[in-house]
Amino acid sequence: MKKINVNTTTNNYNIIINNSFDLLQEHLIELGLSNKKICIITDDNVSELYLEEVYSIISKISDKVSYIIIPHGEVNKNLDTINNIYNKLLDNKFDRDSVLVALGGGVTGDMVGFACATYMRGIKFIQIPTTLLSQVDSSIGGKTGVDYKGYKNVIGAFYQPMLVYINTMTLQTLPKREFNAGMGEVIKHGLIADKNYFDFINTNINKINTLDNEVIQNLIAKSCIIKSEVVSQDEKEKGIRAILNFGHTVGHAVEKLLDFKLLHGECVAVGMIAAAYLSHITMQINIDELEEIKQCIKGFDLPTKIDKLDYVTIFNDLFYDKKTINDTLNFIILDGIGNCEIRSDLHKQDILSAIKYIL
Repeated sequence: MKKINVNTTTNNYNIIINNSFDLLQEHLIELGLSNKKICIITDDNVSELYLEEVYSIISKISDKVSYIIIPHGEVNKNLDTINNIYNKLLDNKFDRDSVLVALGGGVTGDMVGFACATYMRGIKFIQIPTTLLSQVDSSIGGKTGVDYKGYKNVIGAFYQPMLVYINTMTLQTLPKREFNAGMGEVIKHGLIADKNYFDFINTNINKINTLDNEVIQNLIAKSCIIKSEVVSQDEKEKGIRAILNFGHTVGHAVEKLLDFKLLHGECVAVGMIAAAYLSHITMQINIDELEEIKQCIKGFDLPTKIDKLDYVTIFNDLFYDKKTINDTLNFIILDGIGNCEIRSDLHKQDILSAIKYIL
C-alpha cells in the first residue's frame, strides 16, 4: 500500500494506492463515515464489475447505503445526467451530512464531484477511480464538471474529495485502448515535471503494457505525487497548475471537433505532439527529443496524427480553451524534457505550423 497526501487550501486528503479493495473499509471508518447515508454512483459498465464488492464493503459500516447507475461515456457527461442524480438524492432525502462515492472513470468522477459541489451547496464525496486516466489524473485535484454544447468541462467547479482510493487491479479489466489513453496523461507528467520519470516510462514500455504489478504501482504513485504537488501549490489554477494542461489546448479542440470519437487521452497525445513541435520550433527541445517523445507515445499505440480536420478549424476552436484570457492563447510548452513553461507570446504562424504537423 502507498499513501500520498494532498494539501489544498480547502481540504487535505489522502490518495491510497493498493492492489485490492481490502483497505477501503478501514479508511472509510477513519474518515468517520460509519452510519452515514452513502450513495455509490457508477456507470452501467463498471457496475457489472465492481459495484457488488464495493457495496458490500460499505454496507459493513452503514445500513444506509444506496447506489445510482448512470449511462457510460463522454456523450452522457452533461446536465441531464446531473439532474437525474439530483432527483434521486432528493427522493432519498440526502442531506449535507450524506456522502457520495464515485466508482468509475473520469466521466463518473467529474460528474459526481460536480453534483457534490452543487447539491445543497456542497456535500462530501470519495473517489474510487477504476481507469488509469482517472487514477493518475482526473480523480486528484478537485476539478469537477460537465461538457456543454460540445465544449469539454466548460461548466464545473473546484471541489476536493475527502479520499481517493485506487485499486490497481481494476486495470486488469480495463480495455487496452482505455489503458493506453491513460498513458497519455502519464507521459505528460514526465514531460512537464521529471525527465527521470519520462525515462522510466520509456525504459519500461513492455512491462507497462503487460501490467507488471510493481511497475504499475510505481507508475501510478509517481504520477499521483507529481499531480498532488502541483495541485497543493495552486488549487484553483491561478498559476502553476496550468502546466498540467500540456497537450490539452489542441487536444480538447480535436476531441470536440471529432465529436468525442477519440478518447481523451488519445487527443491529449496528439495535442502533446503539437505542443512538443511548438517547443522544437521555438528552439526549446531539439529534433532528437521531439522524436523521442513521438516514439514513447507510439509505444502505447497512441495517435500522433489525425485526419478529417483542417488546421483553420482547429485554430479557431482553440479560443474556447479555458486557458485563453482576453482572446490571448496560452500554451504550455517544454523547456527541455522534464521542464515546461506557460507562454502567451507565441506567433500565430508557429501555432498554425504545429497544428499542420499533426494533420
